[in-house]
Amino acid sequence: MLPASSFTANVAIRTECPPGTCVCDRETLLQDPAGDMRILQLTRMEEKKLILRIENVSSYADLKHVIERMQAQLGIILQIAPGLNEVRTVRGLNIELLERPGLCKKIRQTIPAAVRKCLDKNPEIVYAILDAHDLFRPD
Repeated sequence: MLPASSFTANVAIRTECPPGTCVCDRETLLQDPAGDMRILQLTRMEEKKLILRIENVSSYADLKHVIERMQAQLGIILQIAPGLNEVRTVRGLNIELLERPGLCKKIRQTIPAAVRKCLDKNPEIVYAILDAHDLFRPD
């Protein structure tokens, strides 16, 4: 892991959110020499590319690949699982990003929204997610 000072000097990082609008702890992360700075590489331009990529996912395998790449490259952990109640629509799935320093409030909203949009367009991915969580397991 690169120290914050050399990291910010070598890599374009996300610009700071306006004061009072976000609780991402960006400054705390920048001051922590052992902090995981990968999330700061998700600039607004890169965020738009990621959102577009998520919205254009066409299969469960592709969705899993995107989730794995997000974790490997940015340290973002995205979890998609059936909700506690029955799943009748995409809204019945829990889609969430695990909290971590540097994860902007906007990103915490846009990534799950993009996943929902993708799942609305591709219901077969929803069935694969349910199957992966043993919802269709024969008793």
